[in-house]
Amino acid sequence: MKNNELILAIETSCDETSAAVIKNGEEILSNIVSSQIESHKRFGGVVPEIASRHHVEQITLIIEEAMKEAEVTFQDLSAVAVTEGPGLVGALLIGVNAAKAIAFAHDLPLIGVHHIAGHIYANQLVHKLQFPLLTLVVSGGHTELVYMEKNGSFEIIGETRDDAVGEAYDKVARTLGLPYPGGPHIDKLAHEGKPTYDLPRAWLEQDSFDFSFSGLKSSVINNLHNKKQRGEEVIPEDLAASFQESVIEVLVTKTKKAQEQYRVAQVLLAGGVAANKGLRSELQRVFEPSEVELLIPPLNLCTDNAAMIGAAASIKFKQKKFAAYDLNGNPGLDLENQ
Repeated sequence: MKNNELILAIETSCDETSAAVIKNGEEILSNIVSSQIESHKRFGGVVPEIASRHHVEQITLIIEEAMKEAEVTFQDLSAVAVTEGPGLVGALLIGVNAAKAIAFAHDLPLIGVHHIAGHIYANQLVHKLQFPLLTLVVSGGHTELVYMEKNGSFEIIGETRDDAVGEAYDKVARTLGLPYPGGPHIDKLAHEGKPTYDLPRAWLEQDSFDFSFSGLKSSVINNLHNKKQRGEEVIPEDLAASFQESVIEVLVTKTKKAQEQYRVAQVLLAGGVAANKGLRSELQRVFEPSEVELLIPPLNLCTDNAAMIGAAASIKFKQKKFAAYDLNGNPGLDLENQ
C-alpha cells in the first residue's frame, strides 16, 4: 500500500473520540467515532474534565479499530495527523500525545491540523474542490465565512462578534426545556411550527460579512419570559420556527452576498450545524438557480470526525508542512496562519 498516501488521523477537540485512515486525501478507509453525548446530556453541555477522561479511556481502542477496519498496519502509513486546535485544551492533548507517540514509534511524519480546516475539507471526501471557493462554517464554537483562493489558504472575511450559531441554538433550546444538544431539537421543532413571532435580524454595517446572534438569543428568552409572566400561551414550535428563520435568513443572505462579491466557483457548507435541515434546504433553494456549485457534506461528515482531519492533512502532506515533536494542543489556533 506504500504507493498510496495513507494518513492515520485523530480528532479529540471536544466530546468525540475519533480515528480514521484516509487514502490519497479523498477516500475513507475507516472513520470510527465514539460520542460522549450521553455522558454530558445531564449537565446540559460538555464538561471538559469528563470529556478528557473519556478520551483517555477510548483513544487506544478507537485507533486500533480504525486501523483494523482499514486493513492497514503502521508500516503502511505515510503520516499521522491530529487536531492541534482549537478546542478544549485537555481534550486536544490526549489526541496530540497519541499522535506524537505513534509518529515517534514508527518514524512517521507528524501533521497538526486546524479543526475548522478539517470541517472545510470534509467536502473533499465527497466532491473535488474548485478554487476560489467560499465556505460558510457553522458550529457550536464557530460562525465564519472563509474565502480560499487556493488549497491550504484561508481568509476569514466574516465571523461572529458574540455567540456562535450552535451556541445560540443550545441556549435557546435550554430556555425551551429541550435536551442537549439543542440544535437538532430546535430544527425538528421548527419544522412543526410557523414563524409567527417577530424576532430581530442582526445585519450590522452595510458591507459587513460579520454575524451577531446574541441579540436574537436574548429576544427569544425575553419573549418567553414576558409571555409566561403575563400568563400568555407560548407555542414552542412557532418560537423555534421564528428563531430558526431569523438565523437562516442572515446566514444565507450574507453567504450569497459574499459569493457575488468574491466571484467564487464553489460555495461549501461546513461544521456541526451544517446538519440543520432548514439551513441545507434554504441554501439549496438560493444557490440552485445560480451557476455556482453548492457543496453540502453528508450528515456523518458534518459533526466532528477524524476523516475530515485526514482530508485536510493530505494538503499539508503534499506541501511537506510537518510538525515537530513539540506540537501542543492550542485552543486559540489561528486558521489564517495554517
